[in-house]
Amino acid sequence: MSSPDLTSTETRLDRRITGPLLFAFILGDVLGAGIYALIGELAADVGGVVWLPLLVALLLALLTAGSYAELVTKYPRAGGAAIYAERAFGSPLLAFLVGFCMLAAGVTSAAGLALAFSGDYLGTFVDVPTTVAAIVFLAAVGALNARGIRESMGTNLVMTVIEVSGLVLVVVAVAIMVGDGRGDVGRVTEFPDGATPATATLSAAIIAYYSFVGFETSANIAEEIRDPSRVYPRALFGALVVAGLVYVAVGLASAIALPPSELVASTGPLTAVVDATDLGIPDELFSAIALVAVANGALLTMIMASRLTYGMAERGLLPSPLGAVLPNRRTPWAAILATTLVAMALTLVGDLGTLAETVVLLLLLVFISTNVAVLVLRRDAVEHDHFRVWTFVPVLGVLSCVLLLSQQSWQVWLYGAGLLIVGVGLHLVARSTGASPSEDDR
Repeated sequence: MSSPDLTSTETRLDRRITGPLLFAFILGDVLGAGIYALIGELAADVGGVVWLPLLVALLLALLTAGSYAELVTKYPRAGGAAIYAERAFGSPLLAFLVGFCMLAAGVTSAAGLALAFSGDYLGTFVDVPTTVAAIVFLAAVGALNARGIRESMGTNLVMTVIEVSGLVLVVVAVAIMVGDGRGDVGRVTEFPDGATPATATLSAAIIAYYSFVGFETSANIAEEIRDPSRVYPRALFGALVVAGLVYVAVGLASAIALPPSELVASTGPLTAVVDATDLGIPDELFSAIALVAVANGALLTMIMASRLTYGMAERGLLPSPLGAVLPNRRTPWAAILATTLVAMALTLVGDLGTLAETVVLLLLLVFISTNVAVLVLRRDAVEHDHFRVWTFVPVLGVLSCVLLLSQQSWQVWLYGAGLLIVGVGLHLVARSTGASPSEDDR
């Protein structure tokens, strides 16, 4: 099939995403649901210094974000990292594997978020079997996704405001607590007894890094952004910095309000933090906010997965029927249906802890490819203006990803390898039934 020119601004999709909507998209995806359960995991490694690995993870995420800012503004097409890999390395197989890593990570995350939505948080309000609720939830997300990008982004904007409000509530409540002379500010610099600060911080940074992944999903909606060369870098860096500041503030507040042992023991650490302030804030309020955060994360992840599938189909990396678009809504309905069905299937299998670590592993491989691609593609000039990152930034981005990969367990590596083997098999099937992109379009 004939593939689109990656440097062209022409698209079959609807360019309806403005700067504020893009900022909210990235912020909502980065904040997501992770922070509502993350604090206890971090406290297990670093004690009261939960804010430090969050800060380290922010700095590491900004390195790779610089590469995405250059590539998205240079090649404003759906497909993201897979498209950059294909253009840089000229290998359809490598491009497919990079795209498959993104798909596997995204759909697995959506399945996990669906299960989180259908668990204890939903149980606060209604008693429904977890698997049934998860499948119904994903169906609703898929329907909203298919209705239109404008509707999806509008919903995300509302949800993001609620997410941020919940986290700000935590910080304000603890500030009032400190003002009343309660809490222990000294805990924010205390590591666990016997822990080596550097080693503990690096170990926790891997977990914290998971809370920042999500910014890369915005590359897959490049064809739906108005004036991406101007808008995208501002929205990307702005959203990451705001998310990082919110995370650090929440980390400080949590350590002040509760000792690490209580944060670790709680399955809803932020609810426990708010309870510790004794301000009379009802648990139902935080459960509702957490449900919104989870739902928003799932919606944005599925938007990414469907647009990535569509972009890969456009390039001949997946079967062409997955590139079908609704004529009136101009949304990739076939890709939305396929990714939603896979996410539903994944709700039936897997340990969520291992799946979450596998998501990070897969995305780190994608990030290495993207950081290298931005350097290789410096020789590829385009006619329009675009963002250009300092050369040392993608180099440091590669090194940071390798460092984080070195901390992954062999079980996670084995699980990731199994997924990649499945990916190779799917690629061979796609190549035997479809067409590869022409040399001229690479």
